[in-house]
Amino acid sequence: MARILGSLAVAVVLAISLWAQQLQEIPAAPVPAQIGTAKRIFISNAGVEAFFLLPKDAIYTGGPNRAYNQFYAAMKSWGRYELVSAPADADLVFEIGFTDKYEIRFLVSQFKLLVLDPKTHVALWTITKYVEPAGMAKNREKNYDLAMTDLVDDVKIIATPAAASTK
Repeated sequence: MARILGSLAVAVVLAISLWAQQLQEIPAAPVPAQIGTAKRIFISNAGVEAFFLLPKDAIYTGGPNRAYNQFYAAMKSWGRYELVSAPADADLVFEIGFTDKYEIRFLVSQFKLLVLDPKTHVALWTITKYVEPAGMAKNREKNYDLAMTDLVDDVKIIATPAAASTK
């Protein structure tokens, strides 16, 4: 019996290590080429989904356009893309939105960025960043800004043509 259990334990360990090795060998799928080659983008404001009873109950300052305004300013200051005022003039559409809701007594706040092909309306890439919850307003604001920075950093990674071709 001990010999059978020992053999079974060895088989399980080998199976797990082979499975883990297979997972590590999966090559990264490519980032769609349009993201790295695009020159002009249109930034779309998907707005805020806030599940509160009254506007005064908002958890973050800056109003309903804060995510859009911050993301727009970050893209403009980066200078990688020319920002255009109409989707028809763009190579890509970046749709930025923010959700703020309570789930099982916890606040869940997140940014969602969709990178869309304006010709086909197909989502080429999606980035979601969660805002770390905090009790104090000052820390909530800081965490909001940190999540936005992380989102912009992820855009920079996928939009770099060299990185896009090796991913």
